[in-house]
Amino acid sequence: MAARHPQDDTGIDVVNAPKDAWSDLYHELLRAPWWLTLLAISGMVLAVNVLFAIVYLFTGGIGNARPGSFADAFFFSVQTLGTAGYGWMYPQSRAANVAVTAESIASIVVVALATGIVFTKFSIPVARLEFARNVVVYLQDGVRTLAIRLANRRGNFIVEAQVRVTFIRAEKTIEGIFFYRLYDLPLVRDRSSAVGRSWLILHRIEKGSPFEKLTTTESMRSEDIELGIAINGIDGTTHQTLHARHRYLPEDFRFGERFADMLSFRPDGRLQLDYAKLHETVPAAY
Repeated sequence: MAARHPQDDTGIDVVNAPKDAWSDLYHELLRAPWWLTLLAISGMVLAVNVLFAIVYLFTGGIGNARPGSFADAFFFSVQTLGTAGYGWMYPQSRAANVAVTAESIASIVVVALATGIVFTKFSIPVARLEFARNVVVYLQDGVRTLAIRLANRRGNFIVEAQVRVTFIRAEKTIEGIFFYRLYDLPLVRDRSSAVGRSWLILHRIEKGSPFEKLTTTESMRSEDIELGIAINGIDGTTHQTLHARHRYLPEDFRFGERFADMLSFRPDGRLQLDYAKLHETVPAAY
């Protein structure tokens, strides 16, 4: 089972869902952390070697192997599977050569599977985007504005980036049916030709906005709500499509605060972007 990233947690515990771990093992290994994937590959290789060691132990025919020695049979299997070449031990009977042939075929499959998993895992595009811990709401140009800040931790550009912010709230229909309603928030700018180091995403809280009546953190905590943000674009280096997402809960909102400025001028006149200030907020008109 793949380890769950904090942002993969939807806050909902799923039960009785059909799941076949073995048929979805490939995707599970791709989602798993590296240590777990390498552990699974190592376990697969060891299992194959143990299986063929038992075959060699019962069929015999391994030159210079100690009779009944599982260790000799196992290490002979390791040499065969790894195509390391034979030294002191070697196959000397028809049964042993048949087993060596079967293990050689198995080794091709094992190596191909391991190579495919490792290569695919390396090639998966990952957006190194870091989202500010909080969402801020403050006055900008006389209008209450919700702001989300993110930063690109890589030195390249995310080309043709698009962002979507969704407000989720638990509601009841007039028939009394409970469900989660999704509102797509209109943004001041929902796309950027190239995201370099940072991006400030803004939603103006005007008439009709789901945030119109939410004026304090306490008013938000009294409701079952969530804010989700998703961004996708093209990696400027690999030209692969990448995406990232984040979710904010009521306790993550800060009213009457804005993000501290990350940009400042250096003595030589060049602009400086301070990543240490990504999460900082300062009091603001509200």
